[in-house]
Amino acid sequence: MTINEAKQALTALQRKMAAYDHAQSLIYYDGCTTAPKGTAANRGVALSVLSEESYKFCTGKDTVELLEFLDAHKDDLDEKEQRIVYLLLKDIRNMAKIPMDEYVAYEELLVEADDVWHTAKETSDFTLFEPYLQKIFDTERRFAGYIEPEKDPYDHLLNEYEEGLTKETCDKFFATLKERLVPLIHKVGEMPPVDTSCIKGYFLQADQEKLAHWLMRTMAMDLDHIGLSSTEHPFTTSFGSHHDVRITTHYYPENVSFSMYSVVHEGGHALYDSGSADEFAYTALDGGVSMGIHESQSRFYENILGRSRAFCNLVLPVMKALFPQMGAVTEEEFYKAINVVEPSLIRTEADEVTYCLHVMIRYEIEKRVMAGELAVHDIPAEWNRLYKEYLGIDVPDDKHGCLQDSHWSGGLVGYFPSYALGSAYGAQFLRKMKEDIDVDALLAKGDFAPINAWLKDKIWKHGCLYKPSEILDRVLGEPFDPNYYLDYLEEKCKSVYGF
Repeated sequence: MTINEAKQALTALQRKMAAYDHAQSLIYYDGCTTAPKGTAANRGVALSVLSEESYKFCTGKDTVELLEFLDAHKDDLDEKEQRIVYLLLKDIRNMAKIPMDEYVAYEELLVEADDVWHTAKETSDFTLFEPYLQKIFDTERRFAGYIEPEKDPYDHLLNEYEEGLTKETCDKFFATLKERLVPLIHKVGEMPPVDTSCIKGYFLQADQEKLAHWLMRTMAMDLDHIGLSSTEHPFTTSFGSHHDVRITTHYYPENVSFSMYSVVHEGGHALYDSGSADEFAYTALDGGVSMGIHESQSRFYENILGRSRAFCNLVLPVMKALFPQMGAVTEEEFYKAINVVEPSLIRTEADEVTYCLHVMIRYEIEKRVMAGELAVHDIPAEWNRLYKEYLGIDVPDDKHGCLQDSHWSGGLVGYFPSYALGSAYGAQFLRKMKEDIDVDALLAKGDFAPINAWLKDKIWKHGCLYKPSEILDRVLGEPFDPNYYLDYLEEKCKSVYGF
């Protein structure tokens, strides 16, 4: 085989991988959105067949020999091709360490677990979900042992979502946040409460949908390639390449801000995914490089842009036109209501200041379960205890407690710290962005194009070409420092509470 023939074979290999991913992602998306309630078993059969075929193809002799040949001739490859071969070999070698029957069985388990989680959440009954969650944690621990037996299992999982992340790094990061967040939350608690009645009431879903589509257009999403649907727990997914990205939201009649900021948050994910260079389509370089960088984009749009005074002033007239009950709301009232700091039960509804405490709770629980220090059976009680300790609130039931997130039902153990890291990355990105463009002036006009262009040039277009740490170095030009994020939060609190 010549090097040119190998390169052509590499292109064909990745297109087939993308096709498998497209099919599996579409089945998952359908299950979360429009599929009838009783169809989980049917999807499980389809996914088990596809996952087995994908496993055989990816770990098969022809695939491995091709990639090893290219790896041995890496000097004949350009930077992009070298990175593709590295990423594919890494994933395939890891996959091959997991017995195929266990790999396929786990894919089936996740389909069933997601279906049971929905029922358990609806009925607020953790005991329904407990046996599935036990199997998920056990499997994740076992798979980590297959792949990196020398490494702590939870360190392996953290690294899967953010390359280089460890428990030690997380512990230091969260300790830094906690040191300044706890006094800040106490200080806010001593101030007169903010009136949030202007965003409470009854908001028709049809009108919320109109707002959602206005937000997508205003954020300059390519609506020919980014779609919107609704589901229990909002998420973003792409099908095979950045040319087909879907976001979801959930509409609550009594809470207009939930869907509004879900759309903006998931829209940040979608902009990142769809912003990869076109040459990366159907390759291992397509899409976001890590969940920390991914969440930096979603949290950046949701909070740093979406909760800014300039954006609040921009969106308020649109909301007044859609929701007549908001007709008398002033810009100041709306801005403060959107940025209220108030301990709450639900992570996805949490304000910027208390949000990371929600993430810390999940991190502590995952870390201890993976270490065998906390039984899955005891998660509800420990969850409730930590919410009382960290946020000072009582959890009334499992639905509003440990069953609120869909992540564990999808096997996403180790994902949660990415939300806090991404939030902190975003604040430091803002500082660099403001050196080049007037962010507030652009938001006041509803002109997202220059903001999107800046992020595309610095982050999105590179896809997975660079490691997360390399992206940070290229954008920031200085070490990552969570204190930029903490400074940002303190300034936000001053603007809302006046201290």
